Amino acid sequence: MTESQAQPPHPVIRFPRRLGALMYDTLVLAALWMAATAPLLVLTGGEAISGGLVWLFRLYLLVIAATFFGWFWTHGGQTLGMRAWRAKLETRDGLPVNWRRAGLRFLAVLLSIACGGLGYLWALADRDRLTWHDRLSATRVVVISAEEMQGAARA
Repeated sequence: MTESQAQPPHPVIRFPRRLGALMYDTLVLAALWMAATAPLLVLTGGEAISGGLVWLFRLYLLVIAATFFGWFWTHGGQTLGMRAWRAKLETRDGLPVNWRRAGLRFLAVLLSIACGGLGYLWALADRDRLTWHDRLSATRVVVISAEEMQGAARA
């Protein structure tokens, strides 16, 4: 059997589990954005950020999101939501994700979202259950065993 025919050691995540992890991470990111916005409200006297500064504020939130996901993806391959759902991000070859690949994945996630979530829904039709951002960044989200989760927690 050639390397390209070899079965991956972990199964690729199914859509419901992927959606559960995404919802969990969305709540964590929303809380992080609220905490990051609080100091700015002091500067604006409690008023919403408006006018020409809106684009800068959106960029600020985008950088926070990229840092959040990038850090978790490059440090163990699991966001908090992925840990809760026993999922892990890895390259197609089963290796850890580096910052370059994490950045590419984050940009591809933005594309998936910008198309109304179609990039996520693609996993329902894809023969390998991969999203657009999985394919574009040469990564995959896999399910790991409870034993592997315990081993990762000890490491």
